[in-house]
This record gives sequence, C-alpha cells and structure tokens, in this order.
Amino acid sequence: MDNTSINSVTNADTVLTGDRPSGCLHLGHYVGSLRNRILLQNKCKCYLLIADVQALSANFDQPEQVKQNVVEVCKDYLAVGIDPTKTTIFIQSMIPELTELTVYAMNLISVARLERNPTVKAELQTKSFADNITSGFLNHPVSQMADITMFKATAIPVGEDQLPLLEVSNEIVRRFNNIYKTDVLKECRGILSDVTRLVGIDGKAKASKSLRNAIMLCEEPKDLKDKVFSMYTDPNHIKVSDPGRVEGNVVFTYLDAFWDDKDEVTDLKKQYEKGGLGDMTLKSMLHNCLSHILEPIREKRASISEKNVYDVLFEGTENARKVASETLRQVKDVIGLVYSD
Repeated sequence: MDNTSINSVTNADTVLTGDRPSGCLHLGHYVGSLRNRILLQNKCKCYLLIADVQALSANFDQPEQVKQNVVEVCKDYLAVGIDPTKTTIFIQSMIPELTELTVYAMNLISVARLERNPTVKAELQTKSFADNITSGFLNHPVSQMADITMFKATAIPVGEDQLPLLEVSNEIVRRFNNIYKTDVLKECRGILSDVTRLVGIDGKAKASKSLRNAIMLCEEPKDLKDKVFSMYTDPNHIKVSDPGRVEGNVVFTYLDAFWDDKDEVTDLKKQYEKGGLGDMTLKSMLHNCLSHILEPIREKRASISEKNVYDVLFEGTENARKVASETLRQVKDVIGLVYSD
C-alpha cells in the first residue's frame, strides 16, 4: 500500500491539516484537501488549524482582514461537511503553546536550510518582499513543525508542493529527539490527494485567489458560469470539426478532477482529439457538474452565522489547547526547563 495514500490512514493515526486565512477557499482547496478531510474525520482523530499567525507574516498591516478571513474560512469548512464533533477546528493565535514550541524548534535549524526550502522559494516568487523577507515568513516551516508535533500528528494531508515542509518538520523532530534522548515528538508523513494541484482557469498557474484565476466555493451562479465559459482550451480548436488538443486544456483538467464517470471523460478526450466535439458543449457539461457541487455548499454557507462560527472555533480551540498544554509540558520536561523551589 502507498504510504502517502489516504487509504494508508488508520484509526491509529492522528491527522492535522489547515489553511492560512487569506480569504474564502476555492475548488483547488476542495479537490486538493477538503474532500480528504471529510473522509478522514470518519476514520481517525483530526485537527484542523486556521493559521492566522502565519497569515499575519505577509499581512501584518491588515489584522482586521485576517480576523474576518478566519470566519470566512471556517464557514467554508462547515459548508463542505467538516463536522466539528469529529474534527477539532481551532485558531492558531489562541494556542500560545504553539509559539513557545516554535521558539525552541528555531534553535534546531539553520537559516540556510530554511532558505533552500523549495516551497518557501516558490511562495517568495508570488510575494512582494523583494529583499525585505521577514523572519516570520522564513520561519513558516518551523511554525508548521510546531503545529504538527504539538498534536503528535502522524498523517498530514498536503499538496505535493508542500512535502518539503514536512521534510523540515521531520528533520527538526529527529534532531530534538536525538539531543534530548526522547521520543516525545513524532515524525509524520504526507497524505496526497488524487488531484494535488488544480490549475487556474487561465491555465497559467495554480488556482489562486490572489491571481484571480480560481473558482471560489462561495461563487455566485453568474460568476461561476462566466468563469467556466472563459476557461482556456485549445486556441487552435476553432471549428467543432477541428481536432483538439487535450493536454493543457483546462476544461479537461477540471473534468478529470470533478466528473464522476472517468470512462466518460476518457471517451470525450478521444472524441475531442479526433474532431467533432465543441468547446461550448464541454464547458456546458463542466458548468452543470460544478453547479451541482457548489450549489449545496453555497446554500449551507449562507445559513451559517458568525455566532455559529465562533461557537465552533472557541470550543475547538479550548479542546486543542488542553492537548497542546500537555505536549508542551512533556517537551519542557525533557529539555529540563522545569523549575521548582
């Protein structure tokens, strides 16, 4: 069995995953992680972190926006089917133990190692730091290590591009356990989705709200239709009878990700490549498919009040902090940071 497959997760695993609250979630989040989170919450203990502290590292001058985004992200969680009675949903900034563990972990990794991390490098290309990279941003992998190990998570649903962050976490864990002759902190493995990277509707980059090329989970019907019918296809497929190119065709990428009948998609590809299948027909099929997925999410989301959200977040955070407090006690005990009269 593939150790990175969702099928490898058992009830002996503890799962932790999360998102930075940079805005509402989109279909890339849904197919890349949210669907797996819904399945996993019925198999094992699950923690779901809203990483507002990490979000502030790139938006420190917009704290109110980050705070509002926490609410929006949690609404998306609840709307897609994350069950707070099965998954502990909590706010990063309300667990001060995470900050303390991050500080200890920072002593176990070099700046050079963090700068070499390919995930950090890729994110820097999309930011406007220039030569003013903040230490908080550079330390994202260390902060994530604290998030993972604080809850002794063993399985982390991630996109393939996030695997280097887990390597950093495991390196720090091994060094900590070796120095202090302990097994208090646990290594983890990444759990990959069948679709680990959803391209944007323009076909140029990964779906992203900041690039305005993503379909949001809360997308209004008219906007959804406009986005689907503006999707990049094959620019040389001018007439229906023309042979079309499937590779790089965003509509087929989304059909692969969301259409239930995979054999039907395979037949559509063959027909498109041969000629005789129009882009508008394909886009109509995809639009109907995505409408079927997003309509119940949008309706449920509209019924969730801000009070509902905070009730879930405060209860989840309280429960998460109890676990974090015990883990930090164990960490300080093996380090020797326990003082008494």
